[in-house]
Amino acid sequence: MFVLCATANFAQSLSFNLFLHFPGYLARLGADEVQIGFIFGLTAFAGIAARPPVGRVMDRRGRRGVILSGGVINVLACALYLGVASIGPAIYAIRILHGLAEALLFSSLFTLAADLVPPARRTEGLAWFGASGMLPIALAGLLGDALLARFDYFALFATSVGLAVVSLGLSLTLRDRAPTAGPREPSRGFLAALVQRDLLPLWWIGTVFSIGIASVFIFTKTFVMRTGIGSVGAFFSAYSGAALVVRLTAGWLPDRIGPARVLYPSLAILSLGLALLAYASTPMHVLVAGLCCGAGHGFVFPILSGMVVTRAREADRGSVLAIFTALFDAGVLVGGPSLGAVIRAAGYPVMYGVAALWIACGSAVFVAWERRR
Repeated sequence: MFVLCATANFAQSLSFNLFLHFPGYLARLGADEVQIGFIFGLTAFAGIAARPPVGRVMDRRGRRGVILSGGVINVLACALYLGVASIGPAIYAIRILHGLAEALLFSSLFTLAADLVPPARRTEGLAWFGASGMLPIALAGLLGDALLARFDYFALFATSVGLAVVSLGLSLTLRDRAPTAGPREPSRGFLAALVQRDLLPLWWIGTVFSIGIASVFIFTKTFVMRTGIGSVGAFFSAYSGAALVVRLTAGWLPDRIGPARVLYPSLAILSLGLALLAYASTPMHVLVAGLCCGAGHGFVFPILSGMVVTRAREADRGSVLAIFTALFDAGVLVGGPSLGAVIRAAGYPVMYGVAALWIACGSAVFVAWERRR
C-alpha cells in the first residue's frame, strides 16, 4: 500500500511540477515578476484556505475520500489550462482550483504515507516517500524543456492532464489504514493542533523553509529567461538529484543520531545554495547552487515531517499534517509577491541574497526557540 501511495504521489507530483515552466507562459502573455508571484500566490491562498476542512475530514472520515476528490479536481484544473490565452479572470479561477486540488492531494497522500510508516523508522520512511515528490522535479524540468523545444505550452498542459489521470487511476485502489487497537482518543480539531506549543517552532521553521525555496520554484524559469544562464531542467535535475541521493543513501541518519544534528547543517547548506545563485554567472554556478539547495532540502523536509508527526497526537494527525503541508502554500503566498517585488526593485542577485539571509536568520531563531523549549 505504501508503494502504491508513493506511485500515485509520483504521478500527481510530475503533473504539478510541469508548472515550473508556467512562469515562462505567463511572461509570454505579458506578466512581470510581481504579477507572476501574485498568480502563484492565488494558488497558495486557495490551498491554505482549504486546509482546515481538509484536516477535519481526514481525522473524522479517513484519507481515501480526500485523495479521490483531489484527483478529480486535479484532472479538471489541468484540462482547463488548455483554453488559457490571456491574463484575466479565467487564469485566476483556474489557479485557485489547482490550488484546491493540490491541497487535497498533498495533505491526504502524505498523511496516508505517515499512517503506513513504522514509528521507529519514521524519518527514513517519510524520506523515501518524499523521493516520490522530489524525482518529479527533475523529470518535470527536463520533460518541460523537451516539450517546449519541440512543441509548445499546449503540449505541456496536455501532458499534465494525462499524468493527473494516471494518478487518479492509481488512487482508486488506495485504502485507509485500519485503526489501531484499543479506544481511540477524539480529535481536538484544527485550531488546537495549530496552537499546540511544541509544534509552534516547527510551524515557524517550516514557513521559513518554504519562503526560501519559493525563490527557486517560482523564479528559476524567469531567471534563466532573463539572464540566459543555465537551464530549468539542469538546475532542477541537480536539485532533485542531490535530494534523492541524501534521502536514499543517508535517510536513516536523522533516526540514528537525532534529527536536530542533521537539520541544522542542512538548513545552512540550503542557505549557501541560495547565496551561490546570487553570484551565479555561468551554468556551472547554477548547477552547484542546485546541488546545495537540493542536498539541504533532501534532509530538511523529511526531518521536519518526522518531528511534526512525532509531536502530534495520532487523533489529530490529519489536521496537523494539513497545517504542515499548508506551510508550503504559505511560502508561495508570501514569497511569490514579496520576492517578485525585490526582483523588480533590485534584480535577481539581490533577491536570492535576501532569500539566503532569510533562511539563515530564521534558522537561528528556530535554534534558540528549541533550546528554550
